[in-house]
Amino acid sequence: MALGGGAARPALGLRWNFARPCTACSGAMIRAGVASGLVAAALCLPITAGVAAVAEPGPSRCVGTLLQLQVSSQGSSSVDRFRFSLGLEAEAASAAQALELLNQRLSQLRSVVIPLATSPLTVPAPSTYGFGSGRLRYRASTSVGGVVSKANYDPLIQAAGRQPGVSLQGFTALSAGGSEAQLKQKLLLQALADGRRQAEFIANSLGLKRIALIRINQSGMTNIRQLMKAEALSFDPNEANQPISELIIELEYCLYK
Repeated sequence: MALGGGAARPALGLRWNFARPCTACSGAMIRAGVASGLVAAALCLPITAGVAAVAEPGPSRCVGTLLQLQVSSQGSSSVDRFRFSLGLEAEAASAAQALELLNQRLSQLRSVVIPLATSPLTVPAPSTYGFGSGRLRYRASTSVGGVVSKANYDPLIQAAGRQPGVSLQGFTALSAGGSEAQLKQKLLLQALADGRRQAEFIANSLGLKRIALIRINQSGMTNIRQLMKAEALSFDPNEANQPISELIIELEYCLYK
């Protein structure tokens, strides 16, 4: 079925939600979304009979069909460091004895971890609690965190894992210096290329021949953190999960004959 001015309705997967006037292109705004959920779109088409024209400011001037897209792109960067988290516990007949044993173990753990870490260690205040039935036992616990280089990834796992009361809680891969900026440029180019392909497809579906990019709204890059649990740790840093980032941009195209 033709939509105002003889433009054909886009094919395959577009869900039409509502229409409202769009003064930016002297037509009616029709929002649509691709069924896969990857792209959201808003089309500005000529006003037809039965659609009330209400003045509403538009973001840019487009004499034709205004298309709004939201495109995302994901990728991973190279790794040169890891943020680690170690759990530390001690158990004794009283809370005071558990804390004393915890302090001894913490001192021993610091002696093996500090030479391998590339940042100061973070150690929160300990906590204690009683457990068991009848005669209670007490457990004191804390954690030790820091950053380790790729070269010391396996040595730290080996050294810390041998200490009493230590559990490997997880390692998070960190992007190498400069690689995140390169990744952002790469993701931006990918998103722009994907947006243009979507715009060309929709323009062809409407029987329109030309497209023009008139606005780019770029949000920040989001890091999708991947935490590796102790039971799934790989001792080879090259086999560790890579940090993944996502870039989302909003694009506006003008489609016309």
